[in-house]
Amino acid sequence: MPSVDIYLSLPNSSSRSDVTAALDAVVNASPSAITLQTRKKLIRALLDDLATPGKGRLTSKDAPKALFAVKSLGRDPSGSEFLSSPANLSTLLSLSASYKDDPDASSEALRCIANALLLIESSREAFLKSPVNGGDFCLNVLEKANTPDQIFVLARILFLSTAFSGSYIVTFVDSKYNGRTVVDIIASKLDFLLMSVQTSTRMAKEAMTDVLKFTYNVILHYPKAVQEDPQSQAAIEEERKVLGDFWSSKLDGLLPALLRLFTALPPTFPSPIAAPLTHVIHALIGIPVSPSLKGVWFPIAPRSSANTPKSSTPQTPQSDHRSDSRSGSPIPQTPTSTRSSTLDRALSVLAAGRRSLSRSSSPQVVASFDVLQRAWDLLEVSFSHFFAGDVDPDDPKVRDAVKKESPDNSLDDILAPLVVLITRLCQADETSRSRVKQWLVPDELDRSTPLEQRPDMLGKCLRLLPSVYHARLKDAVGEMLFAMAGSDASNLSTLVGYGNVAGYLFNKGIMSAPPASGSSDASIGDDINPITGTTFQPKSEEPELTEEEKEREVEKLLWLFDRLERTGAIPAEQNPIRKAIQEGKATLGP
Repeated sequence: MPSVDIYLSLPNSSSRSDVTAALDAVVNASPSAITLQTRKKLIRALLDDLATPGKGRLTSKDAPKALFAVKSLGRDPSGSEFLSSPANLSTLLSLSASYKDDPDASSEALRCIANALLLIESSREAFLKSPVNGGDFCLNVLEKANTPDQIFVLARILFLSTAFSGSYIVTFVDSKYNGRTVVDIIASKLDFLLMSVQTSTRMAKEAMTDVLKFTYNVILHYPKAVQEDPQSQAAIEEERKVLGDFWSSKLDGLLPALLRLFTALPPTFPSPIAAPLTHVIHALIGIPVSPSLKGVWFPIAPRSSANTPKSSTPQTPQSDHRSDSRSGSPIPQTPTSTRSSTLDRALSVLAAGRRSLSRSSSPQVVASFDVLQRAWDLLEVSFSHFFAGDVDPDDPKVRDAVKKESPDNSLDDILAPLVVLITRLCQADETSRSRVKQWLVPDELDRSTPLEQRPDMLGKCLRLLPSVYHARLKDAVGEMLFAMAGSDASNLSTLVGYGNVAGYLFNKGIMSAPPASGSSDASIGDDINPITGTTFQPKSEEPELTEEEKEREVEKLLWLFDRLERTGAIPAEQNPIRKAIQEGKATLGP
C-alpha cells in the first residue's frame, strides 16, 4: 500500500493506475495516519488538479474518486475547517458546476461542502454571504435537479446553512431562481419525491427528509422576520416570536404540497410515524389554520362525520361509515364482531390513503383529502402500537420498546407533534371538534366501567394525563381533550369525569370545582357521576349498606382523593381524608 502522501510526489505524467493507487491510499488511511499539514497539502493539491484536468496529475475521469478523497480528508474537523474557508467553498462550488455533466463528481463536490458545514458551524454564514453566495447557487441547481441523490445533498446544504440565518431566508423567499420562487421549488421537489418514495426509489426518503428540514427553516424564520400577518396579539405584546404565531401569505403555497405528503406517504413499520412523515408534521404545525387557509386545510366537507363516527366503544357493534375521500361515498364496513383489530383497521386506512393523491401546479387546487381523519388514524394506530390494550403509559416496557425502535427519539418526540396538529384543527374548526368528540366520547359510550381503564383511545388518553415519563405528550393530550371540549373546563369534566382531568386543569391554572350532576350536553344524562364520568350504580333496595360494602365505599373514596393528590389537583394538606387521619377523626383500619 502506497504511503498516504504519495500523491504529493506524483509527477504530472503519472499513469492512471499510479494515480488511482495514490487516491485509494488517501481514502483508506485512518485519520490518525495523516498529519494536519499533510491533510491541508493534500486537499490543496487535489483541488488545484481538479480545477485543471489534464494539465496536472488528474484527468476528468479521475474527478469522482479525487473528490471522494477530498471528502474523506474533510471528515476530520481539521480538514473541514480548511475546506470551509470562503476560497475553498467557492472552489468546490465551481467544481460542482464545471463537472455538471458528471453527476457523481458534481455531487461529491457538494458533499464536501455539506460535511464542512456540518462540522464547522461558523462556516454556514460564510457560505451564504458574498463572495461565496452558496445559497443562490444551490437554489438555482435545486430548481433543475431531477434525481433524489442530487436533491438530497443540495437540500442538506440549504438546511444546514439556514438553521440560524433567518435574514438570508428572507432574501431567498423574496427572490426567484430560474424564474421560480423558493416556495414553488420546494413544492415541486416534494411532489417529485413523493412519487419516488411510493416507488421505493433509492435515496428518495432521505432527500425528502432534508427538503422538509429546509422547509421547516423557511416556515420558522421567514414569518417572524417579516411579521406580515401576526396570528397572536399576545405574542407581539410580549415580544415573543413563537412558531405559528406569525405567518406570511408568500408561504401559502407550501401547505398543499405538505398536505399531499401527509395524506399520501406510505405507512412505515414497525413505528407508524417515522421520517419523513415526522418532518411533514413538524412543518404543518407551523402553518396556521387561519380563515384564509381553511379552504386548503379542509378542502371537502366530511360526509356525515359528526353523526356516524368511528366508535370508541369496542363492546357495542355498529357500522362505521367512513367516507371515501375520492368520491364522498361511504365505504361499507364489516360488523364489529368480525372486524379486525384497531391496529389492523388503522393500518389499512393508512395504506389506502395514498390512493387519493391528486396533484396540481396551482396552490389553490388540492387533493380531496380529509386531514383530520388522516391525523386521527395515525394517532390511533400509533397509540395501539405503543400502548397496547390497557397498558400503563409509564410501564418500563413501553419505554424499552421505544428505545429499541428509535434510539434517538422519545414518545414525546414521535407523538406529541401529531397531537398538537389535531389540537390546532380542533381549536380552529367547530366541525373538527365535534368529530374528535364523537371519536373519543361518542354519545353511546359505555360508562358502566371506569373510563381511564378502557383499552380504547379514550382510556389511553386518560391514562396519559398523570404520566411521569412522557411530559410533553401528556400536556399535548390534555390540550387536545380541552380543545375537543370547546376549551370549556366544565364541559371537559362532564364528558370524562373531573377526577380524570383535575390534575391537568390544576396545572393549567383552572381551579374549577367538579361539575354538578347533569349537563347541557344531551349525551350526558343525570345518571352520570361528575367525578368519575361513569354511570351511577343503582341504589340498593336494602335499607343500608353492609359493613363490607361500607368498607369498599371508603376504599373508593380513599383512592379518589389519593389520585387527586398525586396528580396535583389538590395539595396534600387539603386532602380531607389525610386531614381527618392526622386529626385523629379517622383511621385507615382497625
